[in-house]
Amino acid sequence: MTLRIERTFTPTAEDREAILAPLRSYNVSQAGDGASKLVAWLVRDEYSTEIVGGLYGRLFYRWLYIELLSVPEQARGQGMGSELMRAAETLAREEDCIGIWLDTFDFQAPEFYRRLGFTECGQIDDYPPGHKRFFFQKRLTESA
Repeated sequence: MTLRIERTFTPTAEDREAILAPLRSYNVSQAGDGASKLVAWLVRDEYSTEIVGGLYGRLFYRWLYIELLSVPEQARGQGMGSELMRAAETLAREEDCIGIWLDTFDFQAPEFYRRLGFTECGQIDDYPPGHKRFFFQKRLTESA
């Protein structure tokens, strides 16, 4: 087999899947099936039913990864973010997760997550330039 590298700025969903397939296969051979499952809590406008925020995540290898948390501006500071995070933590406990992890920028909500019991487990400086990206985790079970 002869291999070559080709760059594209317009990768398709099929391109992603082609790259992901051998990686998934290898991961399963090393760590077993992670039993990936998507989950979301949707915040809808009561009148239009438009989705205006929510929480989107994935259960994988007994961890809940929170990819997105968005609270509508008019609801900020009123407990909706905490309510969404409590719902996610309840699900993570029901699913016997080891913990929850997420990332956020310094201009978003790092203190919010700290108040909820998350601890910083990494950061990238100057991402975006002049800012920081934080990685947080909250363990729900003791280390094995």
